[in-house]
This record gives sequence, C-alpha cells and structure tokens, in this order.
Amino acid sequence: MQGIPIIISGPAGSGKGTVISHLLKNNDFTLSVSATTRLPREGELHGTHYFFLSMTEFDDLIAKGEMLEWAMYSGNYYGTPKKFVQDKLTTGANVILEIEVQGAWQVKQLLPDALMIFIAPPDFATLERRLRGRGTNTEDDIRTRLARAKEEFNRLDLYDYLLLTYDNKSSDTAQQIRQLIACEQYKTARASKIINNFFEVKYDPSNL
Repeated sequence: MQGIPIIISGPAGSGKGTVISHLLKNNDFTLSVSATTRLPREGELHGTHYFFLSMTEFDDLIAKGEMLEWAMYSGNYYGTPKKFVQDKLTTGANVILEIEVQGAWQVKQLLPDALMIFIAPPDFATLERRLRGRGTNTEDDIRTRLARAKEEFNRLDLYDYLLLTYDNKSSDTAQQIRQLIACEQYKTARASKIINNFFEVKYDPSNL
C-alpha cells in the first residue's frame, strides 16, 4: 500500500521531537530529510541529516516546483524536497514531516492526503515550565516562543488531530499516532488502487 504523509507540528517544548523518535523505532515510519543551503556542521552527513545544496541548486528546485515547502532563515534556504517524500511513500513507508504551521499548510496543498497532527502539552503553564526548565533559553527567547505558540494554536482548525504530551508519556502519544495511521490505512479514500482493480482479477478455478 502507498505510505501516508504525516505532518507533525507543535510549539517548542511540546515534546514532538521525542514523540517522533519513538515512531522512528518502527520501520514503517521514515523521517523526511530537509534541504538547506547552510554549510554542514561537524558530524552532519549529506542525505542523512540534510541535503546540503548550493543557492543555485535550491533556486533551481524552487523554479521546477520540486519543493513541497521552503523558507529562508538567516540568509539560508530550508525546505522539503518533493522527490524524497514521494519515493518513500511509493515504497509503503509512512513519511513524517516535522514542519511549522505555515509550512505545513503549504505541504497540505500539494499532498492533500497528508494527515495533519498537532502536538501540544496539556496546558500553557506546562509549556512555559518546560521551556524554562531547559535552562538554555534567554527570557526574550522564552517570551518569543510562548507568543508563537499562541499564534500556532489559532491555526488548529487546519489540523486533523490534536494530541497532548504529558510528562514522561511521549511513548503513549507515539502509540496514539500509530493507531491513527492504522485506521487511516483502511479508509476507502486511500484504497483507490484496490477499488479500481477489483474487477480486473480473473476467476481461475485452478486456485480452488
């Protein structure tokens, strides 16, 4: 069967990264590899952590419509190559795209069968506690992330599901996603190939 593209979004501190790491322990899931024009950092590999491209190469992919979504941050492009995702889906793998809300909606326009999941802590106070508990963010950074989280919550209507991450329970959230995918795979809307070919198989009495 064709794999399902899974768009996962959520504010910083939602725990989505940990949830995704649990999902990737199952061979049925693959994480989409993004492309960027920034230089590789120590230990980063082309095709594993990112596709490292030149500005010209990235511009060419944009011009050809080969990017599902893209944006520029601090003078560098970041985006999701269409071919990588489509190739993985064809093999039957469920492809996880970890994307912010704006980019997620761009991808949904090009992959209308994508399942959109928003991950969040149970309440705003928990989100703030998690961000402050990291001990690595400045006060301005924390306030910026909290303000962005409020903006993202205003776009929840774009998503199919809202899943909550409780402390030390990220594996439970990952299991919920596995259950959602199992249900999605049996939807008639995703079975067009089977439906179209139903009457093409010829009766063969030798198979009895």
